[in-house]
Amino acid sequence: MKKTAIVTGGSRGIGYAIAHQLGTEGYNVAVFSGGGLEKYQEAFDKLADEGISWIYVQGSLDSTEDRKKLVEETIKVFGRIDVLVNNAGVAPLVRADLLEMTEESYDRVMGINLRGNMFLTQLVAKQMIAQEKIGPKKGTIVNIGSCSAEVSSISRGEYCVSKAGISMLTKLYADRLAPEGILVHEIRPGVIMTDMTSVVKAKYDALIEKGEFPIARWGTPQDVADAVSLFCSDKMTYTTGNYIDVDGGFHIRRL
Repeated sequence: MKKTAIVTGGSRGIGYAIAHQLGTEGYNVAVFSGGGLEKYQEAFDKLADEGISWIYVQGSLDSTEDRKKLVEETIKVFGRIDVLVNNAGVAPLVRADLLEMTEESYDRVMGINLRGNMFLTQLVAKQMIAQEKIGPKKGTIVNIGSCSAEVSSISRGEYCVSKAGISMLTKLYADRLAPEGILVHEIRPGVIMTDMTSVVKAKYDALIEKGEFPIARWGTPQDVADAVSLFCSDKMTYTTGNYIDVDGGFHIRRL
């Protein structure tokens, strides 16, 4: 029986790299994103050309009905869910000093990055528990967090708070779901070359040049996808509730 993975925010960047990687490893892939499929048709045609079975579900992660639609459509087409990759996330529309942050910006970022994650995971976990197990575990959930869970950025405090919350969600769900045979992990990317970081490329280029990153290069979406692949494999069955930094060693404190 073929396994199925849901990847939120999987239409581009890190999410698309994850969807592609899991697809090449034999998963059916359900991609959830906010834009219309026509914007990404060429990328998804590539999946089809490689023999990857996929569906695209359009919606917003902060919508209760859209989250339900994602799970229902995935079950309707593929019959089961074995992997959930909570990748979708947004940065503030405007980078503002912490003392100028608006409630509207806070609610938008938290609604997608944290509340959406919390309640989509709840839906998917119930489905995983109810279905027949394939292999040594009933399911895998991977949260794409950020180094911003611990690194302060006072011009985007709402983003940092949301990613710190993802770390606790990882622990909570790992604790609750381990007895059910479902393992939960977190990946904390650092500076990854995506649309989100393109607006501050010069800043990060300078930090890399200055030696702030032990591995002196930008990270790529594939670097993150490879870490997701490891967690989703059967090679990590005695660990849960933990995280991997995919950040070029940026988390290392130096004297």
